[in-house]
Amino acid sequence: MANNKDFVLRRLHSLLGVIPIGLYLVQHLTVNHFATRGREEFNAAAHFMETLPFRYFLEIFVIFLPIIFHAVFGLYITFQARNNANRYGYFRNWMFMLQRVTGIITLIFISWHVWETRVAAAFGAEVNFNMMEEIFSNPIMVWFYVIGVLSTIFHFSNGLWSFLVSWGIAVSPRSQKIATYVTVGIFFAVSIIGMRSIFAFVYPEWFASLATNLPIL
Repeated sequence: MANNKDFVLRRLHSLLGVIPIGLYLVQHLTVNHFATRGREEFNAAAHFMETLPFRYFLEIFVIFLPIIFHAVFGLYITFQARNNANRYGYFRNWMFMLQRVTGIITLIFISWHVWETRVAAAFGAEVNFNMMEEIFSNPIMVWFYVIGVLSTIFHFSNGLWSFLVSWGIAVSPRSQKIATYVTVGIFFAVSIIGMRSIFAFVYPEWFASLATNLPIL
């Protein structure tokens, strides 16, 4: 009975890491990427997200509760984890270890990010371009966000591979190899979006100049 409960919880943990948390990660970074188009574009995108219907319901039941469950059960898995080199080989064993390490980094990063933005907004602060620009005026915070965002994206991308395997979507060695290529591609694509979003707040003038000089297709 205990084994069945653990099996169900692990499957739920894996599913929530992709839907809705993974989808929210991509959506959140996409909204942040509007910063590369300038202050007004980002502020408009942020305002749109803040005025969504049923916003608080979505934040609680689609974002925060799934993240809390995923984080708490993820910590349990991390401290119960065993080396899986015999099952998946050298490369996958490293991915297994990095998944646990980036999970802890991601938890610290998300907790701080929520405190700096959502909690601050609850006390009257406005989440806009100026807020993020002020945060990134500190070089330490820039590196903190770079490491945090990359860790979060890696955790999602590598977790997506585990999801495909554990849910029986990628079972054969060939399909698992293809899944590896796909998830690595997702990691690099989403990382580009994340890094551009961060440095758009650090170097707003450069990105504004770049957007102005781009040819109209």
